[in-house]
Amino acid sequence: MIHFHSKNASPALEPSKKQTLKLDEYIAQRDYAGAIAFLEFCRENDTNIDDLDHWLAFAAFHTGDYQRARHEYENLLKRDHRDGRIYIYLACCYFMLGNYEQAEQTALKAPKSSLQTRLLFHLAHKQNHQDKFQHYQNQLQDDVQNQMCLASMNYMKHEYQQALDIYKRYLLKDRDYLALNVYVSLCYYKLDYFDMSQELLDIYLKKYPDSVTAVNIQACNQYKLYNRKRAENDLKQLLDNVNISFHHAKEIFQHNMIVFQDDPNAFRVFNQLIDVIPEARYNLVIYHLKQDNCEQAFELMKNVEPSHAIEYILQGIVHANYGQKHRSHEHIKQAQTYFQTIGSSPLECDTIPGRQCMAAYYFLHQRFYDVLVYLSSIKVTSFAHNMLFTDDLHSFQAYFPNDDTFNFNYAQAKGSEQKWHEAEEALLLIDNEKIKNDYIYLSWLARCHIQNNKPHLAWELYSKLDRSKNTLSFLELIANDCYKHRYYLYSARAFHRLQQIDPNPLYRNGKQGACAGYFQQIIAGRESKSKLHDLLPLLRNSQHPEEDQMITVIRSWAKRNNVGI
Repeated sequence: MIHFHSKNASPALEPSKKQTLKLDEYIAQRDYAGAIAFLEFCRENDTNIDDLDHWLAFAAFHTGDYQRARHEYENLLKRDHRDGRIYIYLACCYFMLGNYEQAEQTALKAPKSSLQTRLLFHLAHKQNHQDKFQHYQNQLQDDVQNQMCLASMNYMKHEYQQALDIYKRYLLKDRDYLALNVYVSLCYYKLDYFDMSQELLDIYLKKYPDSVTAVNIQACNQYKLYNRKRAENDLKQLLDNVNISFHHAKEIFQHNMIVFQDDPNAFRVFNQLIDVIPEARYNLVIYHLKQDNCEQAFELMKNVEPSHAIEYILQGIVHANYGQKHRSHEHIKQAQTYFQTIGSSPLECDTIPGRQCMAAYYFLHQRFYDVLVYLSSIKVTSFAHNMLFTDDLHSFQAYFPNDDTFNFNYAQAKGSEQKWHEAEEALLLIDNEKIKNDYIYLSWLARCHIQNNKPHLAWELYSKLDRSKNTLSFLELIANDCYKHRYYLYSARAFHRLQQIDPNPLYRNGKQGACAGYFQQIIAGRESKSKLHDLLPLLRNSQHPEEDQMITVIRSWAKRNNVGI
């Protein structure tokens, strides 16, 4: 939409300078709701404002009230259908209302103009008319408005780097194009460079701190960089203190606030918005995955033919979860295909989501060395910190330092490659209680503790473990791993507990071997003689002569070496 430039009023009808100045102030300050109130007052009181109806339609359009703007332009056409300028503005209203066929028919009635070409270009994209799309794209000129149109098209087609290149080119030419900082910021956000996104956004917010679009992006950056609370506070402050007149933004604010708050009503809200905001479907899928409802997530995605990166990624995650839960090789293979498609895409291979996809692809193939190549490249990424304004300022930016899922996957890959210290560090960074209570997490952490010479911490994990069906597996892990690394006392304790739960001869033999090994360590001086107090209770009250004989041998040695037991 372009500003309507009114003709000079005749001297007899010239409005007061004070009234004109007031309207100009509203427009300059982007207070379109104020402009509407002022113009309606002038209309009701028969105050003469040149092109009042045009300005009223213009202001309504800019508040997002496209129905009101359409109504005003239609009335203008009824008064004078020969005014060709109105057709293109009315067509813009139809476009924003989603009436694409009517928008195209109306636009074609307007005189040829650069705005008409841009609108028809977008209409061809919306209606998937490839021939028309190419035709109008070829007509786009190399000026600011047309190149901004092309950049916006690249953005809508998820070609963020191409859009970024155009925006940066014009921003470098003229730093007074402040709004371009918002567009560049949004592209960086989509490319997961949240720090850089916020840096560019701050430039615009210094001038327009109440910008609805900018504050919304800032809240999203806060969510990605820090936490939900900071994001929620940013958006809540905007909603509380600013008179939001952008009708089309209400659903976005509602959607984002639910995401930031981790609201228990998320299911209901996302479900209501699923046909309004594309991200609502994606967040509903994520909601179901977090609730371990992989079947519901699968149902939401099963009829989605992926065309964008986020859809491929979600399909991969859903199929991987569904395949692992139902032990379906077919779904695991399908997940690998989705992940590889994005990970090997020229547009995505260097992005963080692209690298995550390749890591997931190799993870499902159990090729953990390759997993670490990609996860490590995400963990510490070198990039130009401020590539818009300098060519030599670089810094290292750590990604996902507080992301529990990332750290869990990273730890598993490190552990699978025998990098136990790094695996343990990553596991201990995790705060999510659901993950920390998961058996797979606990078993990996216990194994890391044992490998890193901390068997007592592995035993403490068992002591806190909920006595469930995983108890046997956890004890077997401690018993066998501690035995392998000659932590015989903890191995003996674990085998002793196993023997109490299940009188399996293998457990009895394991305990006896561990007790013998620990006794040898005491004899050799590698363990304190006083530790015999810990060993003997594991052999007492046994119905097996081998263990009675071991007690006799231990007592005899203790007596000869003046060890009181």
